[in-house]
Amino acid sequence: MRVERDKLLPYILVAPSIAYMAFFIGYPLLEGVRLAFVDEKGRFTLANIEYMLYSVHSKFWDALKFTTLLAGVVIPIEVAIAIALAMLLTYKFKGRDLAVYVVVLPLVISDVAAGLIWYSMLTGGGFLNKLLLNLGVISEPVIFFGREYLWREFVAVVLAEVWRSTAIVFVILFAGLQMISGELIEAAEVFGASPMQKLRHIILPLLKPSLQAALIIRTLFAFQVFGSVWILAGRDIPVLAGEAYYEQVELHHTGVAALYALVIACISLFLGFIYIKSFRAKYLEVGV
Repeated sequence: MRVERDKLLPYILVAPSIAYMAFFIGYPLLEGVRLAFVDEKGRFTLANIEYMLYSVHSKFWDALKFTTLLAGVVIPIEVAIAIALAMLLTYKFKGRDLAVYVVVLPLVISDVAAGLIWYSMLTGGGFLNKLLLNLGVISEPVIFFGREYLWREFVAVVLAEVWRSTAIVFVILFAGLQMISGELIEAAEVFGASPMQKLRHIILPLLKPSLQAALIIRTLFAFQVFGSVWILAGRDIPVLAGEAYYEQVELHHTGVAALYALVIACISLFLGFIYIKSFRAKYLEVGV
C-alpha cells in the first residue's frame, strides 16, 4: 500500500499545476482556435485568415513588421543595459540598495502609465523640449507625435519600453550574478584577465540560464506590447496586440482577434524554443 502511495505522490504534487495550466492556458488556447477557425454555424472556415492576410482594411503585415522591429530594437538595448547595471551593482558601495530600488521601480508602473509619462515628457511643451530650449540646444520644440513623424513616434515608444521593461531583465540577471562564485572572478584576476575577458569567458557563460529566462520572458512581453504603443502612437504604429484589440473592440471581429492572439502565441513559442536551444548552458548538461 505504501509503495503504491509513493508512486502516486509525484502525480498528486503536480496535479494542481496541471489543473491550473489546463484551465487558464489550455482552455483559452482551444477556445481561441475554435473562434479563429469555426464560424457562427459551427463550420470550419478560413475566412478569418483571408481577411487578416489580404483585406485592405487589415494591417496585419504592418503590425507584424513593427512588432518584430520593436522587439528587435528594444530587447538588445534592455539586455545590454541590464547586464551593465547588474555588474555595476554587484559591487558593495554606500547607497547600493537605494540604487537597486530605483532601477527596479519601473516594474510597478503599467505600460499605459509609462506611455502617459513619456507622452507628457515628449510633447511640444513637455519636459524634454523645455530642457533643450533652456539649454539652447534647439531653437524650437521637437515634434514627436503625428503620422508625419512616424519614426519619431517609434523612438518615443522605444524610450518608454526600455525605461519600463529593463527592470525585469535586470532583476533576473542581477539574481543570476549573485550565484556566480567570487572565487572564479578572483582567479581570473590573478591570471591577468581583463574585464572584457572575464565578461566573455566567465560571467556570460555562467549567466546563460538567467539570460535565457530573461530573454524568454521579455520576448513574450515584447510581442504582447500594446498599452504604451497605443498611448504614444495609436494605429500609426500598428502592433499585433493592438490590432487584436482593434478588431475585437472596434470592429467586433472576434475570430480575427483570436487569430491575432494565436499568431502572437506561435511566434512566442518559436522564439522561446530558439532561446532554449541557443542559450543552453553546457556546464549544466549531463556528461559535460
